[in-house]
Amino acid sequence: MGALADLLDGPVDQVAPRLLGAVLRHGQVAVRLTEVEAYDGPDDPASHAYRGRTARNGVMFGPPGHLYCYLSHGIHTCANVSVGPDGRPSAVLIRAGEVVEGIEVARAFRPGAPDRDLARGPGRLCRALGIRLEHDGTDLARGEVTLTPGGLLDAIASGPRTGVRYAADRPWRHWIVGDPTVSPYRRHPRADSV
Repeated sequence: MGALADLLDGPVDQVAPRLLGAVLRHGQVAVRLTEVEAYDGPDDPASHAYRGRTARNGVMFGPPGHLYCYLSHGIHTCANVSVGPDGRPSAVLIRAGEVVEGIEVARAFRPGAPDRDLARGPGRLCRALGIRLEHDGTDLARGEVTLTPGGLLDAIASGPRTGVRYAADRPWRHWIVGDPTVSPYRRHPRADSV
């Protein structure tokens, strides 16, 4: 197994915090991941795969290590990493990061945004990297968008997922403590625990 395959091997709630510190790269822009969120398919009512496979969520069903992209609110592209065994739909939403290479290009994609906000939030992150719906299904080991494991981190926190209506209280949102690029927590106004 390669380093990326090792990183993505296991249940999604265990894999998600391992992605913190990893680097997502597209073209000249590279972002160090500072915040992620886990979604566990048929066992998670907040997951896009909760009700089964569709044309939209097919990448979540494997194999691991591919980019799952979708439109949020019909406007913002969001990116996830498929994880776990092939056929088991699970993915980690890439919520936020720090631009570590190609900051001028990221600034051009997000004009007027302060540097800490360039990739702060899932839609902003994709915009800063130039990731679009057409990148759905990209192999992150050898595709146009790549993911490289990071080093060990000392201060990682976990808490409830942000902005989801169902199973919001699962502590499956993970972030690097004290990092200014982590997005603010927002509970969905109608969140119901399941």
